[in-house]
Amino acid sequence: MLQLWSLSTNRKQILMDINMNKMKASVKSRKISLKRKENTIMSPQKKKPCFNQIKEELPKENIYHTFKDPGEIYSFRASLLSWYDKNKRELPWRRMAMSVSNLNKRAYAVWVSEIMLQQTQVATVIDYYNKWMLRWSNLQDLAKATLEEVNQMWSGLGYYSRGKRLHEGAQKISSEFKGEMPRSAEELQKLLPGVGRYTAAAIASIAFGEVIGVVDGNVIRVLCRTKAIGADCTSPTVTEALWMLANTLVDLVRPGDFNQAMMELGATVCTPKAPLCTECPVQTHCRAYQQVINEREMVSKRLLGNTTSQISSTPDIEECGGGGNCPLCLPEKEPWVSGLGVMNFPRKPTKKPPRIEHTLTCVVTRRKDNDDTEEYFLVQRPNSGLLAGMWEFPSVLLETEVKEKKQKCIIFDRLTELMGNLVTDTHLKNIGEVVHIFSHIHQTYLVYSNSFSDASGDTVMQEDREQPCFRWVSEAEFYQSAVPTSMKKVFRLFKHSSVNEKQLAKGDKLQCGSEKHEGKQKGRKRRAPKEVQGRQLSINSFFQPAAIKPL
Repeated sequence: MLQLWSLSTNRKQILMDINMNKMKASVKSRKISLKRKENTIMSPQKKKPCFNQIKEELPKENIYHTFKDPGEIYSFRASLLSWYDKNKRELPWRRMAMSVSNLNKRAYAVWVSEIMLQQTQVATVIDYYNKWMLRWSNLQDLAKATLEEVNQMWSGLGYYSRGKRLHEGAQKISSEFKGEMPRSAEELQKLLPGVGRYTAAAIASIAFGEVIGVVDGNVIRVLCRTKAIGADCTSPTVTEALWMLANTLVDLVRPGDFNQAMMELGATVCTPKAPLCTECPVQTHCRAYQQVINEREMVSKRLLGNTTSQISSTPDIEECGGGGNCPLCLPEKEPWVSGLGVMNFPRKPTKKPPRIEHTLTCVVTRRKDNDDTEEYFLVQRPNSGLLAGMWEFPSVLLETEVKEKKQKCIIFDRLTELMGNLVTDTHLKNIGEVVHIFSHIHQTYLVYSNSFSDASGDTVMQEDREQPCFRWVSEAEFYQSAVPTSMKKVFRLFKHSSVNEKQLAKGDKLQCGSEKHEGKQKGRKRRAPKEVQGRQLSINSFFQPAAIKPL
């Protein structure tokens, strides 16, 4: 009996151990499942969380700066797209995106336009874009071009590294991807040189229909005013909030058109200065505009004596609920300014002043023996850095300010380094200054000129390179070469100086001739008219009408 009881007890203990192990395994399995689910949600390669998930993850005070319900989002999309369909500008890259069925050609057309439009106005880009597409209508044509040809075509558009990166990208697609453009924003950004987050999203949405938002300068302005985001728009917190808003708003059916509509709105209506708020299709969704209306009503009531309350200097913080600590609201040190209205948004940080630089440059000329054609000496810049691969007149960056005598020595040494013992300082002279502003440099060119009387410059040795580091060009060839705008300014100064010298020389001859003529006139007395001889005229006589002589 004791043995049976002992066996029964052992059996119960075994069953309890088995059940306990099962429970532990179940709990462990549940934890692993939850961890996998968390990793799946957080993975950047998976589908982005829906709007409600994003909203739950945000701090409560930031909800004021987002779109609260799907109805508001739908209304915003519908109003904006309806306005865009009626008011969009006819631009060449938009026509190509609509008319070209080949996805690679369409993506290439969008890519070129987006690169050209970086930091450059639409009106300036149109002509460059049309010429570019006429010469290189597809990726394969651009890949076959030389960097010299690309720089030449890009000359005058500024930010020359953009053209170089575009050329490198075309060569990479042709050689590594068999001419097939990457199809997603993630791949475009990862694989193509010079393609950042915005450019990748623009190409993917417009050319391939990927549902992804874009954030450029125009979109930043629209979103900051719409949702009263007044913090520094270049900070990481604000940048991510803006991208979240853009991805929340983008239309699911027409993502490319929606993104272009947002940019169009910022470029033509929601402008940096003098915005056309009364013409804005999404005015009812704009918190900045609503604040302007509230402020006007408050002022009217105060004038009529209906209220004595003060106008809030930080109105959005009161509604935000962040208690003055919201990372997206106007900072307390830079409160709402009544005179600015919606232009209180966005707030940008103070720009760092450009670096001040002075560069010596010399326009070297020569005339050939067989004709009177004037040629100019150009030097090619290094293939990296500022104005990479472009052509310029011989130049030297000054480390410190030096007087003209020392400047002449420096530029003469540079010319001797390039051209050998042929150089003399007989005709070396200062002709003036040219100022050119780069994005981060305030450049002053101290311009000199020097000349050869004949074709002796032919003996200049060329380095053994695929592209020579220097060459002689005619005036027509100069303008056809890949020369930056700054050098064109220098050349205009030189031509103006030459014209002035010729006129001055001509004037000296005329002056000599007039002096001889005046010498012949010496000794002759100038007599006054008969009617005034022998008397002095009063000042009043000069204001009286002339007397009419009787017939």
